[in-house]
Amino acid sequence: MTSNLLLTPRREPERFDLHERRLRRYTCRFQSRVRALAMRHSHIADLALSFPALLFALAAPRRGFDPEPVLACVIAGRPLAEAAAAAGLPMWLRKLPPEAFVRPIDPLPDGELFRRQIGNHLPRSPKLMPRWLQLVSEMAALAHEPAAVWIAREFVGAPRAPKLARMHLLGLWIWFSSQPTTSAYELVEKPWTPDMKLDAAVAAAGAWREMAELHLNLGRQPIRDMWLNPGRVGDYEFRPIDGMPAVKEEAAAMRNCVRLYGEDIALNRSRLWSVRRGGERVATLEVAVRRRDPLLNIVQLEAAGNKAVSRELWWVARRWLHLHDLPRIETGEVRWDKAPFDGATWRGLWRPYWLAKRRIPKWLPLAPSRRALEAL
Repeated sequence: MTSNLLLTPRREPERFDLHERRLRRYTCRFQSRVRALAMRHSHIADLALSFPALLFALAAPRRGFDPEPVLACVIAGRPLAEAAAAAGLPMWLRKLPPEAFVRPIDPLPDGELFRRQIGNHLPRSPKLMPRWLQLVSEMAALAHEPAAVWIAREFVGAPRAPKLARMHLLGLWIWFSSQPTTSAYELVEKPWTPDMKLDAAVAAAGAWREMAELHLNLGRQPIRDMWLNPGRVGDYEFRPIDGMPAVKEEAAAMRNCVRLYGEDIALNRSRLWSVRRGGERVATLEVAVRRRDPLLNIVQLEAAGNKAVSRELWWVARRWLHLHDLPRIETGEVRWDKAPFDGATWRGLWRPYWLAKRRIPKWLPLAPSRRALEAL
């Protein structure tokens, strides 16, 4: 392949070959545009060697950016730092090779501490650079600069980790981890720290999402219709788990996953009860309609840690259930798409983020959305 790059009198053949080799390393999608721009002036062509990112940014400008004033600056021989500032491009990008750029360069963090740290977390393989750069940009926008340094480090350590796909959730959880005055922070069980490993962060973010979903499904008010009545059979007492605080307490005390049942409760599929003996929790009970049976059934009855309970306790639970007039109890399951989250709770959770970021992103809309939360 022959190059159309113009040779100026001052450009030696060796330098021409060096430019040509560098230009070939840009992605095929934008290579013709990069070459066409390099033909305009030798100073512009020199960017392929001195600042590949700047040459790419001028050849494939991001939306709303006019490269002409910056090109004039480059042609005039102004310092690279001045041209980069005019292009809104951080100088630390000089370390990245042409292979790093496969799409118009989004805004990137450029704080003093960030500049000192980011150079320690560059991928060794040029093939990993585009994804790495995209993650750094996304995390800085979603959360903040320390989180961008963190994701850069974690990606280098595990570049093929599929969990990196859940960037919105990670960024949202990281941001709220440093906002102790917000209601969303109250749902954080394990906040983000810069020394966290990726797997631990993903698990903590997932747990926070579960608590947010429970909060949104149940709201702040007690469940009005528990279907059944509290009661006592022998030494055993049956108490309603009738709201978010009660669900959280039961999950912590019994080491089980009942906090995942918020949706089932909101959709009127089931109800949870705590079984006590002498005031102590001995089991968690779930009642629901099962298969074609129109009457309520005990579908789960488990001790702490999801261990099995005795035959005696199963018998006691059935006796309590059948103290009720089951044919008169109507559950009436609600369709998933017809049971919106609590609107006030939704806005209360996310408003601090919307205000801080000065926008309401499509993935976190103003209107309560089960689909949006599920997609996080």
